[in-house]
Amino acid sequence: MANHKATKKDVRQSNKRNERNRYHGKTTRNAIRDLKKLTEKAAADEKLTDVISMIDKLAKRNIIHKNKAANLKSKLTKKVNAIA
Repeated sequence: MANHKATKKDVRQSNKRNERNRYHGKTTRNAIRDLKKLTEKAAADEKLTDVISMIDKLAKRNIIHKNKAANLKSKLTKKVNAIA
């Protein structure tokens, strides 16, 4: 266990960041799952913009790698375009 005041603060901060990152990551995964279930083109297009925005935010915050974000966006876009 940490003994210094600054180290204790750092532990608190990292726990808070970890919780926040896990929340955003899980929320985005759920949104991706919901998008994959959609069968209507209009609804999927609308949801796709929201999901892409969420993925970009994860990449910007370094929760996921930028290449993983690009791969996810590419696959989801292909899936939505195939719904037609």
